[in-house]
Amino acid sequence: MNKKKLQIEQLESRIKRFSRARELPNPPTGWVRAVRLALGMSMQQLANKLAVTKQSVQSIETREKEGSITLRSLRETARALDMDFVYGFVPKDGSIENYIDKKARSMATKIVSRTSDTMKLEAQGNSTERLNKAIEERTRTIKQELPKALWD
Repeated sequence: MNKKKLQIEQLESRIKRFSRARELPNPPTGWVRAVRLALGMSMQQLANKLAVTKQSVQSIETREKEGSITLRSLRETARALDMDFVYGFVPKDGSIENYIDKKARSMATKIVSRTSDTMKLEAQGNSTERLNKAIEERTRTIKQELPKALWD
C-alpha cells in the first residue's frame, strides 16, 4: 500500500473521533472557568494547584476566552484539574479524503480546461463528455501522486 495513502487512512481514523466535537460549542466562559465553577473550585484553589497567583488564573481564563492562550497553559491547567487536555483538527469537508478530492478535482479542472482552450484555438475542441472523462482521469492521477502544488 502507498505510504501516503496509509498515513491518510490512519489520520482519518483519528479525526473521525473528533468529528462530533465540532457540533458542540465551547462554553461561553471558556472551558477552564466552566469546569472550575462546575467543580465548585475557587480561583485561589486552582491557583494553589497551579502554583500561581489568583490573578494568573484570572488571566488564564481571560486568555482562553479570547483565544490567545497557549496549548501548554491549557495542558497544565487540565492537569491541575485532574483532567486531560485534548485537541485536534476536523476537516470542513467531512474527511481528509473529501478535502483531497475537492482540491485534486479543482486542479484537474484547471489543467484540462487550459488544454481544452488551447485545442479550441486550434479548432480541435472536445465534447463535454470527453472533457469530464479527462477531468476524472486527471483527478485520479493527482490524488495518487499528491503533488505539493495541490496546496498552492
